Amino acid sequence: MKIIPTDIKEVVVIAPRLFEDARGYFFESWTEEWFNAAVRPIRFVQDNESKSCYGVVRGLHYQKGRFAQSKLVRVIRGRVLDVAVDIRRGSPTFGQHVAVELSEENHWQLFIPRGFAHGFSVLSEEAVFQYKCDNYYAPQQEGAIAWDDPDLGIDWRLPAGDIILSAKDAAHPRFREAGELFDYNEDYYAE
Repeated sequence: MKIIPTDIKEVVVIAPRLFEDARGYFFESWTEEWFNAAVRPIRFVQDNESKSCYGVVRGLHYQKGRFAQSKLVRVIRGRVLDVAVDIRRGSPTFGQHVAVELSEENHWQLFIPRGFAHGFSVLSEEAVFQYKCDNYYAPQQEGAIAWDDPDLGIDWRLPAGDIILSAKDAAHPRFREAGELFDYNEDYYAE
């Protein structure tokens, strides 16, 4: 596996070493020892999968405080634009985002650490999206930011008329109005 840096140093792309032949392909998608040495020590506790059709935008989601989650995301089928927004007050990249296309062709994964909001848009006819989390889902601690906030300036790479949102995702507050965010100087990985 290889690390590809992004414009925000804590958010990284992980490109697997692919072994292909006439039968198909093989690659390691997760190795704890390698990940802990190359990215950061982590203990994932939950795997999730979603299937979405073209035009769906999910996000921007996060969990608050001690319920914060790191995510390691990838696409099994289709293509998505995956987005991580730095919501750590005091961070040199506060309010900035990374957008990376993940697909079944490139097999890339994106690591989104605690302190970031996360979302994605589906660019293909459908997409199957998988992700590991290092903290359990806590619905009472959900936070979210409007996907279309002009202050964030995210290009979801979809025509406005094609975007499909849940009622919940259509009603999130703007970034400036978001409640509890994160503090860049606090260690959200400390036990």
